[in-house]
Amino acid sequence: MKFIETVFSKLQRHPKRIVFPEGTEPRVLHAAAEMVKLKIAAPILLGNIAEIQRIAAIEGVNLSHIGLIDPASASDLPMFCTWLNRMQRYRNLGPGEAQSFLVNPNYFAAMMIQHGQADGLVGGVSGYAGSLLRPLFQLVKPLPDVSFISSCMVMALNDSTYGENGVLFFADCAVIPEPTIPQLSQIGVQAGKLCAQLTGTRPRVAFLSFSTKGSSKHPSAEKMAAATALAKKAAEKAEMDMEIDGELQADTALLPELGHRKAPNSLVAGQANVLIFPDLNSGNISAKLVEHLAGAEAYGQILLGLSKPCADLSRGATVETIVGAAAIVGLQAIQYRKLYPSDGTEDQPEI
Repeated sequence: MKFIETVFSKLQRHPKRIVFPEGTEPRVLHAAAEMVKLKIAAPILLGNIAEIQRIAAIEGVNLSHIGLIDPASASDLPMFCTWLNRMQRYRNLGPGEAQSFLVNPNYFAAMMIQHGQADGLVGGVSGYAGSLLRPLFQLVKPLPDVSFISSCMVMALNDSTYGENGVLFFADCAVIPEPTIPQLSQIGVQAGKLCAQLTGTRPRVAFLSFSTKGSSKHPSAEKMAAATALAKKAAEKAEMDMEIDGELQADTALLPELGHRKAPNSLVAGQANVLIFPDLNSGNISAKLVEHLAGAEAYGQILLGLSKPCADLSRGATVETIVGAAAIVGLQAIQYRKLYPSDGTEDQPEI
């Protein structure tokens, strides 16, 4: 069974409400209909309802069992405006200004997810990353002890010898251009958590470099080694069951024979299932190459560090990858309820 099929199977027992800000995007319409067909979610589409219905008719999409909300006329809009005005960042806004923010589907969706009116959020298909990330960062509370947001790609390869039966987690591939040592360490721990949530196995987190275990004395390699040490301390303090090692070259992290030769005492080398990249350039380029040259199924970006499950997709996302990312977000929502039973919907993030 493919990785994403195992996610579907788990989610069918606990389907979640997934909100899509881009309700008029044809790919989103088809993805929502497919999710209903698979019985894995209750999709909610935002946008002008007449326009959604018009495009659905053109695309031949059945809107049965799909929720439609127009933020401009939604019954929750006045309440959301009140909540927005209570936040430190927005306290000086008048009622009209607050409404001008919240009729934007990205802001409305962020408010929905923060206040428990949806279980997960998936967007970014038709806009630039900042248009979705900005409201999420401003309106959705971060996880405890997390000071920033990053992202992770879930890569399902055809070759099951890599990672966790062919599944690898790449981070950060979308958010932080030049992460610091503390940021890299948190990215590693958060990506490891995602791996554990989705696969049920122990994360084996490799901090990647062009160097393995000091084979090159260069500041960038030393940075990854320092991030590794910090991540180990953080995981140990939080009593997380994960293995972390670095700095490691990519082939050393993935190939058992080479891993044993270059890092014989490592519990990660040769069997890593989570790969942490030094910067956004290397992470994003690697994810795109693996997706298109190796034919991997790529799901994400799954956002790390938010108290609610969210995904910011590529403008090149297909119907299949939208469905897959939404299913992952839905499965995360089940785990989040167990890990963070107090969801804080009654509180406002003070940003």
